[in-house]
Amino acid sequence: MRRLPLTALAAVVGCLGLCASGVHSRVEKQVPGDPYTVGYSARGLVIDGEPRVLTAGAIHYPRSTPDMWDSLMKKAKRGGLNTIDTYVFWNMHERVKHTYDFATDRANLPLFLETARNNGLFVVLRIGPYVCAEWNYGGFPQWLRHEKDVVFQTYSKSFMREMKRFVGKVVDVARPYLPEAGGPIIAMQIENEYGDHQGWFGKDGDRYADWCGETAAGFNVSVPWIMCRQHYRVEGIIPTQNDFYCDQYLARFHRNYPQMPDMWTEMWPAWFQRWGEAAPHRPIEDIAYAVAKWYAHGGTYIAYYMYHGGTNFGRSSGPFIQTSYDYEGFLD
Repeated sequence: MRRLPLTALAAVVGCLGLCASGVHSRVEKQVPGDPYTVGYSARGLVIDGEPRVLTAGAIHYPRSTPDMWDSLMKKAKRGGLNTIDTYVFWNMHERVKHTYDFATDRANLPLFLETARNNGLFVVLRIGPYVCAEWNYGGFPQWLRHEKDVVFQTYSKSFMREMKRFVGKVVDVARPYLPEAGGPIIAMQIENEYGDHQGWFGKDGDRYADWCGETAAGFNVSVPWIMCRQHYRVEGIIPTQNDFYCDQYLARFHRNYPQMPDMWTEMWPAWFQRWGEAAPHRPIEDIAYAVAKWYAHGGTYIAYYMYHGGTNFGRSSGPFIQTSYDYEGFLD
């Protein structure tokens, strides 16, 4: 285990910022068990009527084994976290079209969510289903490329049909873990970093982004939807930030989205490693400085990506990515 003092510091910084605002001075309710509500305001995700400062860490369930999950979450909580962040990996759950696996070994997403609930941790579930994550094919199953007339991540009817079907399946799997059931999930993500290449597709890119928002809303879940690095407005979706530093984005965010919370979905404590490259390193002082600036400028949510990087088992890694997905995270 490494660098736990930093996340403890981050949690303290966050709590100090919230208490100083006079918004919340009592002991915060811990997760789950009883039904509760989730919404949002400019001061953060609103849980049971109270805006919360949330400190999260990314732990990808396919990059560790089920018998590790409880220990990892206990360590994360002792390190100052109150939220776990994870992607959902389409090509792990639907290797063969229409044949789903949410129960076998590392594909057991319900067990992962239940483990978070048992440890009193919230979860931000980032469905995508394109996730990048230096994962094989960005999470897309191989059979998808053979669908007739398919074009990925744009206004392509065959792509949108399959994407909506899978996202809907994940939502169904996740429903027992939503707030009304006393579950840990407090937000969901659709698509991933789409703003970085939305412009490549012209009007079809804009239509697809809007479709993502409409599709998410159509699932009628009780938690907010987010899109990370979404530089163009999508109605009803909270746009979030991914970067090494993110306080520089907040002034513009406050102007454009005055009623939405500032969420940093990927705070990169280092970087991934390709074969033959030197191990990336980021000084701990720089990480602490970036986090402190985020909270000082009004940030309300931060997720360390990765908190536990884990292992790329089998052929799950992306091109030239090492077996270890260490990311110089906080837990080995």
